[in-house]
Amino acid sequence: MKLVSPGEAAANTNMSDKAGEDLVRIGEMAKKYGVTLRTLRFYEDKGLLNPQRDGSTRLYTRRDKARLKLILLGRKVGFSLRDVKQMMDLYDPTGSNTKQLRLALDKSEKQLARLQKQRALIEEAINELSNSMAAVRQMLAERSAPQASAAG
Repeated sequence: MKLVSPGEAAANTNMSDKAGEDLVRIGEMAKKYGVTLRTLRFYEDKGLLNPQRDGSTRLYTRRDKARLKLILLGRKVGFSLRDVKQMMDLYDPTGSNTKQLRLALDKSEKQLARLQKQRALIEEAINELSNSMAAVRQMLAERSAPQASAAG
């Protein structure tokens, strides 16, 4: 998982956000990132996103977009939302973020090991299924050959 902190991804956005630039409504955000409105609201409820409000309208900043990219990347590689939140919450725009980076590396190593184990199990299942299919094809060929000879 490439770590780009929400702060780094949203560098120098405070001025533009206040001016109303780069703010995206929930529908645009959902469409751009291929998620549902419900998903965005869920991430907000879980404290992963924190859109600005204009009445009942949610307005997402560049920081929210960066965070959503990290959430989606984390989910794609199999991290739980809890893991993603832990990693993002450790970000400190004024610090070295070594604690965040260590945690991300630790979680990534564990997840990579889980994925490699899953891949090995999937490869084994594919091989077994392929062998079974070959055996069934052989049986079909043997059983249809005498019928073809008798008909000829």
